[in-house]
Amino acid sequence: MLAPQRFFITGCASGIGRHAADVLLAAGHTLFATDVRLEPLRDFAAAREWPGERAHCRGLDVRDPVAWEAVFDEATQVMGGVDVLLNVAGYLKPGYCLEADPLEVDRHFDINTKGVVHGTRVAARHMVARGRGHIINVASLASLAPVPGIALYSASKYAVRAFSLAAAQELRPRGVALTVVCPDAVQTPMLDLQLHYGEAELTFSGSRLLTPDDVVRAIVDEVLPRRPLLLALPRSRALLARIADLFPRTSHWIEPLLRKIGRARQRRMRGEPG
Repeated sequence: MLAPQRFFITGCASGIGRHAADVLLAAGHTLFATDVRLEPLRDFAAAREWPGERAHCRGLDVRDPVAWEAVFDEATQVMGGVDVLLNVAGYLKPGYCLEADPLEVDRHFDINTKGVVHGTRVAARHMVARGRGHIINVASLASLAPVPGIALYSASKYAVRAFSLAAAQELRPRGVALTVVCPDAVQTPMLDLQLHYGEAELTFSGSRLLTPDDVVRAIVDEVLPRRPLLLALPRSRALLARIADLFPRTSHWIEPLLRKIGRARQRRMRGEPG
């Protein structure tokens, strides 16, 4: 059982971030729950009766470095410090590279990559000054092997993994741990969006979809106490992703099979026949 800690979490209005906040509060921790969509976050907090003395909901656009400084500074004042930063906020819109809108290029890298970089550097300064802390950046299995059809998302998450692994080496001698978590497809609103895109068939090609609780339990049970450099979920798919990354030509023969599997699952999840 972990001693009570102070968390700063992004992307708390839905999905993994919201479930993480709920689980951590139930375990007795204190947190700043943030999201660019503040009203849905506050509505959920009220419905779940989050304790006001330990649950602080704030608006935060992770693309804005000035906002990061202001909200994180408020968190340190209100909670007396931040022990763990959990970077969850993310964005995905399927599409092939030749059809990508320039605005989508910016959204993927501004939210997924720059948002994590801004948050990491702000938290790192605070934690290094205290000589302790833990930063957890949520990437994706799409950061271990390139995924055609969601190339922008995959590239932005590759950048998150690369940045996190390098930053971890810089921060470890200063007493701060950094872990990058790489989950497979998770049943969240981001996944629901992909149901209607043929480009995203590979997202649905695993033996099962993860739940937000799968990811949060892995963070609580493995990442927080052990502070690994990287955790990929599930391990079987992570191994396949690493092989695909080492031998990219294997995708020429395995991708059609995986697309067929993913296409069938998309149809079932949409309630369509066969």
